[in-house]
Amino acid sequence: MSPALHNRRTFLAAIAGALAAPASSGAQATQHRIGAISSGSPEQESGLQGSLRDHLRERGWIEGQNIVVEWRYAEG
Repeated sequence: MSPALHNRRTFLAAIAGALAAPASSGAQATQHRIGAISSGSPEQESGLQGSLRDHLRERGWIEGQNIVVEWRYAEG
């Protein structure tokens, strides 16, 4: 195996391990994090936020319990 390939595999293994580890030593369970990006403002996208939360909840993902959604908007 070439040194570059070995380094890439080592790097990817380290990233995968970091993603699988709890965010802090006191964490009960790993929280997954997703980002939601909108071209509008929070007020304009409140329906979209609720819809996304509903769809996630239907699949067992509860915001604040086992998933964190980071909202970002073009306005503000």
